[in-house]
Amino acid sequence: MRKRLYEIIEAANAADQLTFANLDLASVVYDVIIISAVLLSIFPLALKQEPEIFEVIDKGCAGIFIVDYLLRLSTADFKYGKRTLSSFLRYPFSFMAIVDLLSILPSLSLISNPFSMFRAFRLLRAFRIFKVFRYSTTMRMLMRVFRESRRALFAVFSLAVGYILISALAIFSVEGDTFDNFFEAVYWATVSLTTMGYGDIYPVTILGRAVTMLSSVVGIAIVALPSGIITAGYIREVNKTMGPDEPQLEALSTPNLQNPAPPRGKTQVLEPEQTERRTTR
Repeated sequence: MRKRLYEIIEAANAADQLTFANLDLASVVYDVIIISAVLLSIFPLALKQEPEIFEVIDKGCAGIFIVDYLLRLSTADFKYGKRTLSSFLRYPFSFMAIVDLLSILPSLSLISNPFSMFRAFRLLRAFRIFKVFRYSTTMRMLMRVFRESRRALFAVFSLAVGYILISALAIFSVEGDTFDNFFEAVYWATVSLTTMGYGDIYPVTILGRAVTMLSSVVGIAIVALPSGIITAGYIREVNKTMGPDEPQLEALSTPNLQNPAPPRGKTQVLEPEQTERRTTR
């Protein structure tokens, strides 16, 4: 019984979605219900005044999300392939389980008055859009890329934090009159890192402007690092999903102009002098 529930609530894989092979009608209906509930529940965020009908819809959507969370928790052992208690303890701390929980909390104030403390978290309804990622092959692929590249991304994040602190200390020491406190210097360094440049805080001395120019150049280099890491990881994931007969994607590299590699599927024809040279070696 629980195995059948897991098959229904689990999203279809990429091959089944593209070829419609082995699609479970009950699973498709369940996915459509969840996606429709997500879209209906976040629609009021685009309105200044929320009609009363949407409160009723929000209650219904919250009930659907609670049932979905409990079903996924009760079948966590099938998800992780381990029929042990650790599977049920591990699932609530997974990324999608946290998203599911954050999707439920904003609606608890509508279901029961004791949960009125959660009214301040009604903006968390925006997190419900992340529930749709479970049914997107591309988003699942990107999540695997982030998971496998987490060490490299954490190293870049640590470098960015160090850059922000060093830049903030440097600009705060030379522009003491411009920045009232160190937090404003950190804010300026963060904006410089992302090359946004709002213009609300800027240095006025020559030394401060020199620090700004150096900070902007370094910031561009740091911002470019995650893009290369994510792109390389995405190419690896795409190549994993391709069949053996399909062309593989390759990362851009500097070509060897002196000895270019022959095209795939073609043999390189050697000149007589090259053949004699290789034979003597």
